[in-house]
Amino acid sequence: MKFVHVLVEGQTEETFVRDVLGPYLNTKGIHLTPSLLVTKRVKDGPNFTGGITSYQRVKADLLLLLGDTNAVLVTTMLDYYGLPPDFPRPEALPPGPCFARVAGLEAAFQQDIGHRRFLPYLALHEFEALLFVDPDAIAKQFPDLDISEDLHAIRRAFISPEEINEEQPPSRRLRELVAAYQKPFHGPLITSEIGLADIRAACQHFAAWLARLETAGD
Repeated sequence: MKFVHVLVEGQTEETFVRDVLGPYLNTKGIHLTPSLLVTKRVKDGPNFTGGITSYQRVKADLLLLLGDTNAVLVTTMLDYYGLPPDFPRPEALPPGPCFARVAGLEAAFQQDIGHRRFLPYLALHEFEALLFVDPDAIAKQFPDLDISEDLHAIRRAFISPEEINEEQPPSRRLRELVAAYQKPFHGPLITSEIGLADIRAACQHFAAWLARLETAGD
């Protein structure tokens, strides 16, 4: 079994890595261990976790995880949307599709960490984009609401769910339709209902990351 650490932004991503990605990659001989980003370390008592307050917090946690020589890879699952101002960036992000821009940010991230076992992944544009792979799977969780057509209209407006962008990010669009949406509970539940096969088919950036995870340590 090969061991991979995944630094995640919050409880939703932690559950997704543990309950959705983990079982699949176990069949490939790869064991994922999600680690919640520490936002504040406390001398006496539990640390504060979840959310990105600064890049230096991200870097500190990554360097700790990279210190585990038993891990063949250390990766991230952080939202592209809402990165802090001090996050590494190239001098100019390439114009055009979001896929080129996120690749530019990940390259700068990789260069700053500077470790051969580090694989950066920034989710376009945030975790909720994965839910829009199948609007019916979202609607199924809220049977008392007539939201199916509205969800499909959002999905049809973009070539890929990952392109639902920062102008009105997917989580905001979803909460406008579903006030009862609870990210840590509904997010992993809906992605589990959709399944990894459909998610990777619709989301090219996620698919590239998953392909790299499948070959971790090779």
